Amino acid sequence: MPIRILFACGGTAGHINPALAVAGLMRERHPGADILFAGNPSGMEATLIPEAGYGFAPIEVLGFQRRLSFRNIKNNLRAAAYLMSASGKAERIIRDFSPDICLGTGGYVSGPVLRKAARMKIPTLTHESNAFPGITTKLLSRCVDKVLIPYPEVAKRLPKGCKPVVTGNPVRREILLADRAAARRRLGVGERICLLSFGGSLGAARVNEAVAELIAATRPGGKLHHIHATGRYGEADFRRLLKERGTDAAGDPHLDIRAYIDDMPDCLAAADLVVCRAGAISVTEIQAAGRAAILIPSPNVAENHQYYNADALASRNAAVLLEEKDLTGKRLTEIVRSLVSDPQELYNIGQNASSMAVADATERICQEMEELLRNRRII
Repeated sequence: MPIRILFACGGTAGHINPALAVAGLMRERHPGADILFAGNPSGMEATLIPEAGYGFAPIEVLGFQRRLSFRNIKNNLRAAAYLMSASGKAERIIRDFSPDICLGTGGYVSGPVLRKAARMKIPTLTHESNAFPGITTKLLSRCVDKVLIPYPEVAKRLPKGCKPVVTGNPVRREILLADRAAARRRLGVGERICLLSFGGSLGAARVNEAVAELIAATRPGGKLHHIHATGRYGEADFRRLLKERGTDAAGDPHLDIRAYIDDMPDCLAAADLVVCRAGAISVTEIQAAGRAAILIPSPNVAENHQYYNADALASRNAAVLLEEKDLTGKRLTEIVRSLVSDPQELYNIGQNASSMAVADATERICQEMEELLRNRRII
């Protein structure tokens, strides 16, 4: 009989993409495997997972807000109501699907699904993608069979008695296989140093404002090929921001401004330096590509985990950490100019980042799953 695998994930691409990568490889290794995802019907997983061709079972789960406000109190009342019903919904999904194994890759939905699966004696694993484990991972570490982590130092931030396995974070194959020379030709970089900057799919006003000042300071006559994604902030608004600083991007072949990056493998392959937030996916792909980076952690995330993601690299001279409280256009420009004027340092930082990459993370996670399945004589 084909193995049956239940994934639980949601909320952000950093939780969803690793699960999709593992699901794809498990299906390659075990043709005919029956795979189901549990996630929030209002989350991005409700779109991404069916688009990838997998079944989707909805569970409404909402995170609790710590700051007191009328809006957050209403949110927390809804979160409490969802939490009370989530366990029962998780049990129905598990009984109906009857999985042989369950893997959670983060997001609030992982909690009730993995807890219920563990109580029902189903082999369970949870994967943490960040350098600072979230509350869900810490709670689940007491009941799941295996805790999978990206870096060795994460183990020190988990409850005592937990014996995690270092697997790294899954990374898209396109990132690993991208051809630098071909990418630079397609993007029209030429012999220039290529700077790639972005604030995430939703954009980040502080990052956009600092990058606008950086562009104004390095043009005209600069020697950079600059690719910048504005995110939800909007390409038109960003171009207007540039004009306010005396720079017109129109007609400049070495200034590529766009709303989103839909060719990240090419852009990363072509880049010499990356400026971005420190989400788990971004950091993992920077490591896999072996690129130097200036990481600007978002301060508006749970447990300030992006700071720890950035610090894991900065402490090894594998990136430059620039906290948002210190972010100005002038400071960003100073750091960029210092790095691009020293090609050897750019190379060294990129090599240090590459040394942290775990290119076979997806395979490692699949092997951990298969070990549990063999122990139960399921495969």
